[in-house]
Amino acid sequence: MALLGKEIRLQRLLNKESGRLLAVAVDQATARGIYEELMPIGRKISEIVSGGPDAMTMHKGIAEMCFPQHAGKTALILKCSTFSPWQPNYDAWVTDVEEGIRLGADAISMGCIVGGDDQPEQLRNLGLISGKAAKYGMPMIAHIYPRGNLIPPEEKDHWKHVAYAVRAGAELGVDIVKTKYTGDPETFRKVVEATPCKVVVAGGESGSRIEDYFRMAKDVIEAGGIGITFGRFVWSNSNPTAIVKALDHVIHKNGSVKEAVELYDELNQR
Repeated sequence: MALLGKEIRLQRLLNKESGRLLAVAVDQATARGIYEELMPIGRKISEIVSGGPDAMTMHKGIAEMCFPQHAGKTALILKCSTFSPWQPNYDAWVTDVEEGIRLGADAISMGCIVGGDDQPEQLRNLGLISGKAAKYGMPMIAHIYPRGNLIPPEEKDHWKHVAYAVRAGAELGVDIVKTKYTGDPETFRKVVEATPCKVVVAGGESGSRIEDYFRMAKDVIEAGGIGITFGRFVWSNSNPTAIVKALDHVIHKNGSVKEAVELYDELNQR
C-alpha cells in the first residue's frame, strides 16, 4: 500500500513528459531573513505557478494560507525543517509526515548539513523522518549540503564532499537529494554516479547573467541530474512567470541556452 502511495505521489511530483523536476522554493524567509521580493508572498506564489513549475516548496503556514487556490496546478513539497540567519548550519525539525498528509503534500523535504560537529544529530533526524515517510508512502527529499565546520573552507566545493552528502541521503532512505552544483558537468556527473537517488541541484548563486543559470540547468541535466530547485533566481525576477517558462524549455524540452534566452525576452515583450 505504501509503495503504491509513493508511486502515485511521485507521478504527481515529476514532469509527466520528461520525468524531471523543475521546482521553486519560497521557504527562505525563516532561514535567511525577509526579502522584499517575496512580499506579498501570496501574489508571488501566484506569479510563479502561472509559469507552470512541477512543484513548489514551502512551509506549512504559507501553504495553508496561500496555496489552496493552486491545488492541482502544481505539486506541493512541504518543508519539514529550517535553519535561521543565526544558526545557518542547523536545520531544526518543524513539522512531520502526518502534517504533510493532512495538507495533501506530494512530498516532504528536510534540510541536513554534513561535515559538522552536529552531523550525527542531523543524520539521525533525516533517518527518522525518511522512515516515517516510507511508512506512509510519502516521497522524501533531502536538502543536503557539505558545509559543516569540520570541512576546511577550501574543500567545501570539492566534488567528493558533495558526493558524500548525496550518498548519505541514499543510505538513509531518501528518494530525491537536492544539493549544490560542483561548477562543471564532469565533476557533477561523479556526484550523480555516487548515489542511486534522483539528484536535483539548488539554484543558488550561479552567475551574474540570466544565461548563466540556464547554462547550469542544461549542464545538470546533461550530467545526469533530474532537475533544479530554484529560489531567489526565480522570485527576485520582475517576471517570475517568464523565468519559469524559459527554464521549462531547457529542463523538460531539452532546449538550448540561446533558445531559453530568446523565449524569456519574447515573454517579457508581451
